[in-house]
Amino acid sequence: MSLVEEYFLSLSAKQSQQYSLLPQLYTEWNNKINIVSRKDIENLMLKHVLHSLSIAKVQPFLAGAKILDIGTGGGFPGIPLAIMFPETEFILADSIAKKIKVVNEVKNELKLNNVTALNVRAETIKHQFDFIISRAVTEFPVFCSWTKGKFLKQSKHNLSNGILYLKGGDLKEEMANYYNTSLMFNVSDFFKDPFFETKKVIHLSAQFIR
Repeated sequence: MSLVEEYFLSLSAKQSQQYSLLPQLYTEWNNKINIVSRKDIENLMLKHVLHSLSIAKVQPFLAGAKILDIGTGGGFPGIPLAIMFPETEFILADSIAKKIKVVNEVKNELKLNNVTALNVRAETIKHQFDFIISRAVTEFPVFCSWTKGKFLKQSKHNLSNGILYLKGGDLKEEMANYYNTSLMFNVSDFFKDPFFETKKVIHLSAQFIR
């Protein structure tokens, strides 16, 4: 049983195969284009794939939902989530072209038809989404400013449309203006490895973004 299968028990054979291909694909591309730190590539499934999937524990995405991953880098958290939710539409955006090249190569190899990769800055994206996701790409207030006006008005999920943000460490100062309006989920409640002890998924509803 793989690390992902340990925590997600209802994967299809296709999904299990797609997850199993990720370490080899990212190792090969990391040798060409440095996407993941050298020390982390050996722990890709734990520190990148499973970490990304903590969003799936907080909010499973519905078929037809639209998700934007800002600052996706080599495809995290977007690629693992796109495998988990094959009927959800994902746009993975990054301003660095070589990173989007890797995303496209991984997407094509895995035949992820629900992923569109864009080499653009977040501010230029004009579409609207159910959720905007990211993993510690910048300070939370800055990230919020990038997402203004990019949310669909009608919410269809348990959580209202808004941001789902992966972040770790001491967040007291960074989140000072959002403590009363955001929800914070401890990733350690979902996954038992010590790596996740300080990791959180932050949800901020679109109505509170300023």
